[in-house]
Amino acid sequence: MSSDTWLVAGLGNPGPGYAGNRHNVGQMVLDELAKRVGSKFKTHPSRAQIIQGRINVGGPRVVLAKPMTYMNLSGGPVANLAKFFGIGVENLIVVHDEIDIAFDTVKLKRGGGESGHNGLRDISKAMGSKDYLRVRAGVGRPTGRMDTADWVLQDFSKLEKQNLPFLIDNSADAVELLISSGLETAQGKFHTS
Repeated sequence: MSSDTWLVAGLGNPGPGYAGNRHNVGQMVLDELAKRVGSKFKTHPSRAQIIQGRINVGGPRVVLAKPMTYMNLSGGPVANLAKFFGIGVENLIVVHDEIDIAFDTVKLKRGGGESGHNGLRDISKAMGSKDYLRVRAGVGRPTGRMDTADWVLQDFSKLEKQNLPFLIDNSADAVELLISSGLETAQGKFHTS
């Protein structure tokens, strides 16, 4: 593959019991991107499900990936796919839940800390770098004394589910804009809207 190929990894936990959790919003976004590409995920030996295609007609090639490991072991599949397809950290986009951002808000950045997110921490370790792009889908913080881990492992509330399609759609749009126009342009759109 050439250097214009992108790897987009959507984080979550495997299995139907986790499918609707806040922690799985990254994989929900990848399902939306799969619809847009018009393809279905296939199992890859890297312990991930992947789709190869193009986000837009004539656009750069993409590998959409959903690691099939638990969140805190996401790094192995992501690093193995990057190596397999010859994709550098500069062309890696990780889509994940972010508790430090209000629900239904999308923020983007390259590098930085992991804010206690074990999936990001494992990817940074496996890639040997924190300098990958992140699409941060806001899930907000728990109210009261609820533990953060319990919060992200719960399904979205009934009220949140009404706006969840917008969060997923906006996050998928952010991935497409990152690839087509770069970080600064994408931040200009999503950080001001």
